[in-house]
Amino acid sequence: MKAIQVGLLGIGTVGSGTYNVLQRNQEEIKRRAGRGIEITMVADLDVARAQSLVGPGVKVVNDARAVIANPEIDIVVELIGGYGIARQLVLEAIAAGKHVVTANKALLAVHGTEIFAAASAKGVMVAFEAAVAGGIPIIKALREGLTANRIQWIAGIINGTTNFILSEMRDKGLDFDVVLKEAQRLGYAEADPTFDIEGVDAAHKATILCSIAFGVPVQFDKAHVEGITKLAAQDIRYAEQLGYRIKLLGITKRTAKGIELRVHPSLVPSKRLLANVEGAMNAVVVNGDAVGTTLYYGKGAGSEPTASAVIADLVDIARLHTADPLNRVPHLAFQPDAMSNVPVLPMSEVVTSYYLRLRVADQAGVLAKVTGILAEAGISIDAVLQREADEVGGEGSTQTDLIILTHDAREGTMNDALTKLQALKTVLAPIVRIRKEELAG
Repeated sequence: MKAIQVGLLGIGTVGSGTYNVLQRNQEEIKRRAGRGIEITMVADLDVARAQSLVGPGVKVVNDARAVIANPEIDIVVELIGGYGIARQLVLEAIAAGKHVVTANKALLAVHGTEIFAAASAKGVMVAFEAAVAGGIPIIKALREGLTANRIQWIAGIINGTTNFILSEMRDKGLDFDVVLKEAQRLGYAEADPTFDIEGVDAAHKATILCSIAFGVPVQFDKAHVEGITKLAAQDIRYAEQLGYRIKLLGITKRTAKGIELRVHPSLVPSKRLLANVEGAMNAVVVNGDAVGTTLYYGKGAGSEPTASAVIADLVDIARLHTADPLNRVPHLAFQPDAMSNVPVLPMSEVVTSYYLRLRVADQAGVLAKVTGILAEAGISIDAVLQREADEVGGEGSTQTDLIILTHDAREGTMNDALTKLQALKTVLAPIVRIRKEELAG
């Protein structure tokens, strides 16, 4: 059988890894796919560099549209990234009848509905395993392995940069700014790390997971997005003393009122496996009604881990290339005409528990006032930790930290209570609020 011919758009870190792994494991992959898979054309602006990365049998051009226009190319792999030209090229490839493989989570989170509709109309596949959690096959697990389940919730560490920073802050007791500089020096963080540290990258991925889990359109604009830039070393230390670790989580959850879709720092009990994922590693926990709780762990980025996911998609397409489009696994796991319009809840309607840190005057009656306001709002307290004043501000200090863990409360109710707490004259600094996720099955 004739080999499937693949055109790469962009041959950077992931593209070169894809080419190398495909070459190295060619025979193994052919045995699994049932036919050969060959990269025969590459588009990259730096033609000379690209040519040096591939064999002499690969045609290298500087125009991506030349790859799309080539009638010999069966699959176009988009590795350019971003929302702009990548969207146009993917839509043009689909219009030309090409299957598409992409690692572009930003593109799918924002324009996925349009792209999947175009692919369905044309009868081609868009595969995107590499878009979420690198080498971890979480997309395939949700779309296929867990298809019998009614998914209840997903919680994931899906950004390695922020997890590395939080691990370093905890291990070394350093503040965010110091660790970010070190992460940039080591190559874990980009020169402009905004998408990572502000939670945007994780929110792109959580949006995709949400759509596959619950059969709703991709709705990145409905996600609550909060990063780690405001976390302080003392909160990580206090969390540890209370039996928790702080992780940046992407969370999506089914509730009676709608679907939660949120990214923010969370306290996770230290005994949970997710709390013990360190460094730049990724992990995703999925809870389904039949299977219970399952964990997927591995490298979320890097040349060959991500290439592993890209090639898995190529093999899938090679196997199904001639299959009836109506009998393929749907892009978002549910048949296009069976997608749901269940709403994504505004953050004010989300119910979770909280960690609060208040810098207060070290005087009688302060704790009573604070707990009184929370009680008035119907927010019950799980635990209270009060630091010695000299531990917080040195000998003779007149202020201290009050740490409160609450039971579940509606976010809007907590917002109102925090406004009243902040107005107290004995509260001396902005209140720190971090959500708490028990992640119990």
